[in-house]
Amino acid sequence: MPNWGERLLVAGGAPVTVPRDPAREAARDELLDAEYHKHDPSVLQRITDWIYDHIAGALNSISGDGTDGTTGLILFLIVAVLIGAALWWRLGAPRRAARTVQDVYGAEGPRSADQYRADAAGHAAAGRWTEAVREQMRALVRGLEERTLLDTRPGRTADEAATEAGRALPEHAAALAAAARTFDDIAYGERTADQDAYRLLHELDRTLERTRPVLAPDTADAPVPAPAPGGAA
Repeated sequence: MPNWGERLLVAGGAPVTVPRDPAREAARDELLDAEYHKHDPSVLQRITDWIYDHIAGALNSISGDGTDGTTGLILFLIVAVLIGAALWWRLGAPRRAARTVQDVYGAEGPRSADQYRADAAGHAAAGRWTEAVREQMRALVRGLEERTLLDTRPGRTADEAATEAGRALPEHAAALAAAARTFDDIAYGERTADQDAYRLLHELDRTLERTRPVLAPDTADAPVPAPAPGGAA
């Protein structure tokens, strides 16, 4: 007696015999229709469910269900490593947050260059090189402002001060830029300050005090060119 799938009814009701293998293939093709799978979980959801299941199993193991706590802890650590690897593969390596560069004077605002120099010397004497570098850079910038080589402008960063001062003191532009980088690296915690960093800033400050700026030529004093031969009088 033919089983289900081997006999179908045509429109008039007469039975039609279908071989078993073609019937099985027809049923499989029908079940592969996307309409039957539109609510199936995605691959990512399946992976997530698998991870959650293993985490739950590891936690149950730690609590003593079926194995000792040490074995459960090891399983939990393995699962944690797998999760970290999956996140690394999915999201990529973590990027360091962008550094926020602040006003060279900080929240307290500018003081006199001599006050900054005195504070820097006090920190240096005590071996507090980070504070010494910070105050010495502030003394340098404030000294340029007091000499009117820089305008007094709130919110200026060390890099901006170095760039602007380098135009008036071109022979020291590279040293100013290096000083600003040193200040930024140390002030924002990416580099450890030392005596050499402080000494470089201190010596640059003293050198700039003795340096005369390069002034732009005054167009009002420039000589007037002679008229071309044959030109109008």
